[in-house]
Amino acid sequence: MVSKKYEEMSLNLIKAADIAIESIKKFPPKREGDGFWKHLVNCYQENKELIINAAPKFRNLTSLKYDYESIFTRFQEGTGEDVEEFWKRIKEENLPFKRENKMQKILKRKKIINAIEYDFVTDVIVPYQQEGMITEEEVILLNTYLGDCDKRKKK
Repeated sequence: MVSKKYEEMSLNLIKAADIAIESIKKFPPKREGDGFWKHLVNCYQENKELIINAAPKFRNLTSLKYDYESIFTRFQEGTGEDVEEFWKRIKEENLPFKRENKMQKILKRKKIINAIEYDFVTDVIVPYQQEGMITEEEVILLNTYLGDCDKRKKK
């Protein structure tokens, strides 16, 4: 039997997927061409359908964590009008999701603690610097943290 918490979270994620689709359609990402934002919309539609039609063995909170990542990664890591619209609408709908600044957490902690953070920093360091979201000094620190993480992996 599906838990009440699962039902509630799955409905909230479906609403978030709808908001993602609406935000991308309203403010198509300018850096990419038409094909890219249409592909994004299709991906969010597929994410939504996967939640709605989940096989019984995947109707649990653990599986929803993967769905959460699929829906929120772009909006946690990205920038742009679509991202701002998404978070504005999440707040307006009183959905239980918060925007987290992973980069600030890493800089404050002065350490990359896992592979997810390592991949995140690797993926966003250049665009964040180009968009002025991080300083040259922070880029140097982040490269140091990446190197420290590599050294720990080798041990």
